[in-house]
Amino acid sequence: MGFQTVFKRYELKYMLTAEQKKKVLSAMENHMSPDQYGRVTIRNVYFDTDNYRLIRRSIEKPAYKEKLRIRSYCHADPDSDVFVELKKKYKNVVYKRRLSMPEEAAMRWVCGEHLHCMHNQISEEVDYFISYYQNLQPAAFISYEREAFCAKDKSDFRVTFDDNILARQKDMSLESEIYGVPLLPEGKTLMEIKCSGGIPMWMSKTLSEEHIYKMSFSKYGTAYRNLIYPELKREGIYNV
Repeated sequence: MGFQTVFKRYELKYMLTAEQKKKVLSAMENHMSPDQYGRVTIRNVYFDTDNYRLIRRSIEKPAYKEKLRIRSYCHADPDSDVFVELKKKYKNVVYKRRLSMPEEAAMRWVCGEHLHCMHNQISEEVDYFISYYQNLQPAAFISYEREAFCAKDKSDFRVTFDDNILARQKDMSLESEIYGVPLLPEGKTLMEIKCSGGIPMWMSKTLSEEHIYKMSFSKYGTAYRNLIYPELKREGIYNV
């Protein structure tokens, strides 16, 4: 299997101006290299219950929260391999499990339309999630342009920059084109630091010097607040 299936790490988020991003990239030159995929367009379909139980709980910032999505790193077709990702967060530590399968099969599995043919720990966790929440359905399509960098010292320290984050509630397929409502303020970039331990001193120094501070930002959560909830309110649905 040529891709990582299990992750346990911290994921720290920062909102950068164009100038701050330039300074961070400059500081990274001696320590980080672009990953093998370069700049990619990531497509995600997030799943939720009909009353948005998962994202409503997540927004309350509990000690434990979880979500399920299907992700691709390029324009998909029904036979393209995509990732089914189960992501959990407990006391600031992120645990992610993922499986690869054709796009059409992944959509049908998560929506409860058919059983998969895999039998392993990760598929059992996803099966339990699907069974527990029942009748999951596509809730949001979120796409963005990502630049990813890995550490030259071969540690697990990673940095990503996400731009042009767009969300919508139609064309919920990884086969569809990119469009939607912007989720980031104009001129801003979302930076994520992913690591299993501490942040290197050179990065901590850069963040301090450039007055870059950790923040909370959920792409799906922002889509719910900015796009989904206002529509539910207009329709007179106040209990979600």
